[in-house]
Amino acid sequence: MASTPTTPDSPAAADTPAAADGAATADGGAALDSPAPPPAAMLTRARLGFRRWRRSRPFWASAWTGLGGFVILYLPLAPVGRILHVGVGGITGMAGGAILMALAGLMLLLPGQRHTAGVVAVIVGVASFPLTNLGGFFVGMFLAVLGGSMAVGWLPEKPARRAGLFRRRGGRVALAAAGPETAEV
Repeated sequence: MASTPTTPDSPAAADTPAAADGAATADGGAALDSPAPPPAAMLTRARLGFRRWRRSRPFWASAWTGLGGFVILYLPLAPVGRILHVGVGGITGMAGGAILMALAGLMLLLPGQRHTAGVVAVIVGVASFPLTNLGGFFVGMFLAVLGGSMAVGWLPEKPARRAGLFRRRGGRVALAAAGPETAEV
């Protein structure tokens, strides 16, 4: 007995278990169980994941410190006509900028060390004023001090606090910390 081929549009194809589960495609290949999410959903998920990561560490303090370190590092590497002093100022500028950029990375990777990195960033930022080209013409020094201060003052996000000690459940007042199986007031 010869079997008749079924097409996806025929009523016999809908009765087969493979067609009911969506496991077969029109060309006979197996389909994935779940379709791939659209690119917009993937972008939203990535953005929300980055936001969650960014809020768990002193991100903006690290960004300002790193930018200040870049300004202090970049100016000694600029053409000679654009800098005020070449020599010891150039060497300390490169060293100070590299230290500040390393501290910015430390703040991101180890948020528990933010106090130490923040204090050192403020010290290096203020020391860049007399040792380099006026601390990157004040801009690098200002950004390093701003970022270091933000790192020292940053606190991790705390969970939301409950409204009060007591909460109402179905006409009864129960302690908020205690579960529904404990004694009620």
